[in-house]
Amino acid sequence: MMRALWTASTGMAAQQDNIDVISNNLANVSTNGFKKSRSDFEDLMYQTMRQPGSSSGPDTQLPTGVQIGSGVRQVAVTKIFLEGSSQQTGNPLDMEINGDGFFQVTLPDGTIGYTRDGAFNKDSSGQIVTAEGYPIEPSITIPANATSISVSSDGIVSASIAGQTASQQLGQLQLATFVNPAGLNSTGGNLYKETDASGSPTVSNPGVDAAGTILSQSVETSNVQVVEEMVNMIVAQRAYEMNSKAVQTADDMLSTTVSLKSS
Repeated sequence: MMRALWTASTGMAAQQDNIDVISNNLANVSTNGFKKSRSDFEDLMYQTMRQPGSSSGPDTQLPTGVQIGSGVRQVAVTKIFLEGSSQQTGNPLDMEINGDGFFQVTLPDGTIGYTRDGAFNKDSSGQIVTAEGYPIEPSITIPANATSISVSSDGIVSASIAGQTASQQLGQLQLATFVNPAGLNSTGGNLYKETDASGSPTVSNPGVDAAGTILSQSVETSNVQVVEEMVNMIVAQRAYEMNSKAVQTADDMLSTTVSLKSS
């Protein structure tokens, strides 16, 4: 009986973790470049009382066995890197990756972070930076006398300069791709960092080596689907309720056993 209480409690804990993941998805439904997560579960160890295939007689064997499971646990929270929708902004510094890849940004400690959020700005020196002020890598600086900025699909950033007839090329954007992007470490601030699981990045120009192309004056929205997450939340809530009912049922059965003893 105590096994039932423990098993049902693991189901409740797993669904509580699942709700946490779903809540984070819904909270970021308006976050540029956000990638939704999915809870993955696995069953726990089994107590084997009769081994399948063991001998049941001189010339016979058991076709099935008796194995009692001990519950479930959350084994992984997987990022789903499907592309979000495209949102036109009209801002010449906003960029969207059409396909695979990540923008590279230089973090305060000198390491490289990776992001799908292309809502960029200029800092006081004209550098293209993220909303947190982190400069993109390679660094690109826009002259103070630039009258307009354009970004081509292959990542070339150009500007029209006052007093010049021809546009001036300011720099070349580069994108990083990973063998296993789901293995990246989410650090907050719309940023990821590489891990042993993700593998080392392959850095290339947009449109080269499976890297996506650049769409200027637009950003990638979150890939969270509200209706899908609401359905997932209902399923998780009902699973939690069913496990709580199993706890209550096991408790009632224990109570009945105790009452038999006392009577």
